[in-house]
Amino acid sequence: MKETIIFLLIFLSSCTTFFKKKSERTIAKVYDTYLFESDLKGVLPLGTNAGDSLTLTRSFIDNWIRKQLVIHQAENNLSSDQMEFSRQLDNYKNSLIIYAYENALVRQKLDTLISDEELENYYDANQNNFLLKDNIVQIQYVKLPLNATNKKQFRQLLISSNPEDKNKLSDLCEKSASDYFLDDQNWLLFSDVLRQIPIKTYNQEEFLKNRHDLEYQDSSFLYLVRFKDFKIKESVSPLSFERIRIRDIILNKRKLDLISQMQEDIYQQALKKNDFEVY
Repeated sequence: MKETIIFLLIFLSSCTTFFKKKSERTIAKVYDTYLFESDLKGVLPLGTNAGDSLTLTRSFIDNWIRKQLVIHQAENNLSSDQMEFSRQLDNYKNSLIIYAYENALVRQKLDTLISDEELENYYDANQNNFLLKDNIVQIQYVKLPLNATNKKQFRQLLISSNPEDKNKLSDLCEKSASDYFLDDQNWLLFSDVLRQIPIKTYNQEEFLKNRHDLEYQDSSFLYLVRFKDFKIKESVSPLSFERIRIRDIILNKRKLDLISQMQEDIYQQALKKNDFEVY
């Protein structure tokens, strides 16, 4: 019976190819494999001129011939075991189906709202997982042309704690600074700062421990720098520096829990309905 089914499948496949040969023009042939005119549909983008159409068509045919020759060579040189792809294809197909279903489930049901309290609780319970790998700083800096005439005003405003002066500094930077960074609430990698400001230091940790408000200059610019705070690598990273990472961790855990619960629900429902048996 099995041999009969296989024969019928081969016969029907041969018939399909036979009738296709009869009904349309053959473009190319490699051994017993044919390229038909209908196989060229979609090869040419709309609006392609005649010259480009001919070039693209010839290229497609040439690539098709080369591919079929390699396939023929491979089939003649691979063992039957090496040619057994059905199990691999089934596993790949099943993986794609499961992946698509899980993604659809996550899009529909995953709760993406995370409160500040949840972020803080996770941070407090897992501080050993948030050790810094690099030095970080909170700073403000202003980059001015060497010929700037308002350097003194910048210096005074930069070290001032008066909120009005902070607004004045921001306005002044907009008008005459070559570059600036005034958000001293956010943490920056000190290595990134060193790419922007020509601070010379051979030991970052020692430099930061003895930091103070500084001025640097190169051949073209003056840099005014105010350090607000710093953290040395291997110390506990501040929560504000880890918020995005913690949010991703919590969301990923929710995602895994959602998928795991879905799998368990499906299993329990099938168990109640006797949808599977173990022999």
